[in-house]
Amino acid sequence: MDPLVSFEDIAVTLAAKQILTGVSLNVAEGEILMLLGRSGSGKTTLLKLVNRLVTPSSGRVVVNGRDVMESEVIGLRRGIGYAIQNVGLMPHMTVAENVGLLPRLQAWKQRDVDARVRELLELVGLAASFHERYPRQLSGGEQQRVGIARALANDPPLLLMDEPFGALDPVTRSQLQQDFAELVKRLKKTVIFVTHDLHEALRIGDRVAFLHAGRVVGVRAAEDFESAQEEPVREYVAAFRDGTSRLKQ
Repeated sequence: MDPLVSFEDIAVTLAAKQILTGVSLNVAEGEILMLLGRSGSGKTTLLKLVNRLVTPSSGRVVVNGRDVMESEVIGLRRGIGYAIQNVGLMPHMTVAENVGLLPRLQAWKQRDVDARVRELLELVGLAASFHERYPRQLSGGEQQRVGIARALANDPPLLLMDEPFGALDPVTRSQLQQDFAELVKRLKKTVIFVTHDLHEALRIGDRVAFLHAGRVVGVRAAEDFESAQEEPVREYVAAFRDGTSRLKQ
């Protein structure tokens, strides 16, 4: 079976700085692939290539058999769910309005929008009492659940997650990690998930791709990652275990 997403010999240069070099990586349909690395390693840039928030300097990104640069950008983005750390909810809209925004833009009938919003908010564990609240009335974890519901609004086959739980307290983060992993497996979604947290990567992912200085230097099944012997993957695992940050960019 062909991969849902392929990065083919990708290089990215921004403001005369080389961000990514020679990245080739496939993401299978239904897989949760974690992009793991320190700040500045290029993982968010790699993620943003998929929905054309960043364009490659060379190489290509293929989604569902088509080069993203040959796709109409609005249609491409509407077919991909996207969630970020700070959620990006519209503060003047209610929870229901935020989740239903994309279906409304695509001219769904209002009754269908309402039904989809109810379904999604229930799916992410938010009761009907949340529908008319505003983002400022929610906790960080509740806002993130709304963000996940919004990313799922059009039932996209592919989700891009850019450190969505990074700003949450440890207890809330742990619960959301568990709930998210169970949800996307149940819905059979393909996920590319950026994190700098090894524990999160191993808890959520099927495979982990380790980025260092703009290159993918190791790709392993999550259950095998901690036994890696190649550097710098082995050093990253050791640094995580002893609470240090010894890797140099």
